[in-house]
Amino acid sequence: MKITKIETYVVSAGWKNWLFVKVLTDSGLYGIGEATLNGFAKTAEAAIHELEHLVIGKDPCNVRSIASTIINTIQDAGHIHRMVMAAIEVACWDILGKHLGVPIYQLLGGKVRDSVLAYANGWYKAERTPEDFVKAAEKVISKGFKAMKLDPFGTAQGFINESELKLSYEILEAIREKIGPEIKIMIDVHIRFAPSEAIRAAKRLAPLDIFWWEEPITPEQELLTCEVAKKCPITVATGERFDKVGQFATLASGGGVNIWQPEPMSLGGILNTIAVANLAEANACWIAPHQSGGPVQTVVCLQLAACIPNFLILEHFDPFNEPWTQYLVTWRPEINPDNGHLSFPNTPGLGVDLNMDAILTHPYDPHAYLDIHQEGWEKRIGTPRIYHENNR
Repeated sequence: MKITKIETYVVSAGWKNWLFVKVLTDSGLYGIGEATLNGFAKTAEAAIHELEHLVIGKDPCNVRSIASTIINTIQDAGHIHRMVMAAIEVACWDILGKHLGVPIYQLLGGKVRDSVLAYANGWYKAERTPEDFVKAAEKVISKGFKAMKLDPFGTAQGFINESELKLSYEILEAIREKIGPEIKIMIDVHIRFAPSEAIRAAKRLAPLDIFWWEEPITPEQELLTCEVAKKCPITVATGERFDKVGQFATLASGGGVNIWQPEPMSLGGILNTIAVANLAEANACWIAPHQSGGPVQTVVCLQLAACIPNFLILEHFDPFNEPWTQYLVTWRPEINPDNGHLSFPNTPGLGVDLNMDAILTHPYDPHAYLDIHQEGWEKRIGTPRIYHENNR
């Protein structure tokens, strides 16, 4: 069996463009992957086609060899290079699973659990007021979630003034009072703050029983995040912007961060994410992969959740995207309202396929990207559109 062609499809999901990949073979089998990166859909698509010659003619069942060829033949070009590696690697895993008649997690050692706890994100498409956020949170709970993440800070950057921090507290306090103590609340800081300000803000919000404090500062110095984590009253989580396993090794050496958030697509795929999970386990840490892409990336994370022992919880945007996005793929996980867990796919390979009719109906949109510095970004309707609506 040989790879004959790679096809790519960019789909506008309203607030972000998703990039899906299909790897074809001469046997008729094909595999799918995803290479979504906010604001870089066309760039990632071009990179895939520029490097596809490295894998055409190769046996897709030799997954590790193909991944190594993509990343090592050309001097590492960084994040987008890893995205190319990941999309093709996942598609090859999909082909291998289909060829052998088993899910990917079976190829990786089998299941260690039958479902995984999920937390909601992308749900707070509301005005930045306690009342509107509470209404949105109630919808999250009604869907069966037992955990949710939000960024209540508006457009604050570097430092946050007292009135804005007070409003952020009031939003979180109102949600906590409404949903009770059993529901987990996570805060995504979106690398907003200077180190001292991240600690100050965390101390202010800590009484609200926040489960984690995500990406409080720049990711450029892993050890600096470790120092903040050691002084922070809320558990710090980070790692979604890392594109190399070694960055997590630095995180381990610095200590203080016990929740790691590898993004499988940014990191190079399934094999590298498992390497990070093993490193985390050796350092008494847990992984909670970042997943703000499309439905194919969701299933990649579910495959990992099935077989990684120290997998903590999974980010889940899918129920809060545009309703039509559910038709882009042939399978979607169900959430158990009793425990907030997502189901796993159980068919060979990745366990999902693309619905081409739906995909071709929603082509690339240059306005579909998220800019958290733009007023109203929480509504996730596309950056230039936010600007025009606020200024017409």
